[in-house]
Amino acid sequence: MADRTISDVLTKPDAALEVTLRPSIFSDFTGQAKVKERLEIGVQAAKQRGEALDHLLLCGPPGLGKTTLANIIAKAMGGNLKPTSGPTIEKAADLAGLLTNLEEGDVLFIDEIHRLQKTIEEYLYPAMEDFKLDIIIDQGPNARSVRLNLPRFTLIGATTRSGLLSSPMLTRFPMRERLDYYQAEELSKIVVRAARLLNLEADPEACLEIARRSRGTPRIANNLLRRVRDYAQVKGDGRVTMAISDLALSILEIDQHGLDEMDKRILETIAVKFTGGPVGLNSLAVAVGEEPDTIEEVYEPYLIMEGYLQRTTQGRVVTDLGYSRLNLKKVVGTGGSGMRQGSLI
Repeated sequence: MADRTISDVLTKPDAALEVTLRPSIFSDFTGQAKVKERLEIGVQAAKQRGEALDHLLLCGPPGLGKTTLANIIAKAMGGNLKPTSGPTIEKAADLAGLLTNLEEGDVLFIDEIHRLQKTIEEYLYPAMEDFKLDIIIDQGPNARSVRLNLPRFTLIGATTRSGLLSSPMLTRFPMRERLDYYQAEELSKIVVRAARLLNLEADPEACLEIARRSRGTPRIANNLLRRVRDYAQVKGDGRVTMAISDLALSILEIDQHGLDEMDKRILETIAVKFTGGPVGLNSLAVAVGEEPDTIEEVYEPYLIMEGYLQRTTQGRVVTDLGYSRLNLKKVVGTGGSGMRQGSLI
């Protein structure tokens, strides 16, 4: 795949199908057991008191279920979910329009909340703490501030980079939960459920194989299942077997360890072109032809978690395991920085 990698496809799923595969209640949500338990307790306690749930911040890599959990919470609380995203709220008037249209018990979901402008954050503070909104009417000498009362609502923020949120914003979330990558066994249950919803006959071992190659991410697992389904429909009898899954995933250039073409390109570029590293993010992005933010948010977390890549103060470095996965050998040498160098032999 020349210009588009498999990850480009996997991170942009068909919206309508994604909605049908998403669980709508806590009991259908697989994985994140401790997070789910804490959220269920919080929801139940808030309902018993007849109050809105405390504001909640969900953080973690993309595709792990932050939006799904927001939908489940809104349904469990009996309110409506009003979704938006940080980049779309460009002016204070945009935020005011969202807040004044909320009803008692509604959930305002702001995806990528770390991309909110700082001036917009200032308007959120009194809304989150006191359920009041201060707006300025007119300009110049005639300008005056008007305070509006807001219904009690729950703000759920989702972010892939919680470190970019300001301290005042972080402290206004009484509940903060981090979602981690899934184990293959948990993902396998998600794949089995998705196959059932799609009326697809899938062997358990095939579902586990798809789960193993899904980078610990439910969104990718569901999308891989759809691609395997297509292959089974065209090249087989429509049934997802172990053999069909392996062939379909090979066509998608996803290896036995879940690494796709861009993962390997990143590792090989550091190992060969930059002699193992360290290399800065911007230099790496230019070398592989990808945006720095995409490398940092989409590819690096999985490569680091699996132990193929290290992020140091000097830059990115391929580990011994990374060399082994690429079938490269690292030899000891000294470069200009005195670091060990890698070479292909």
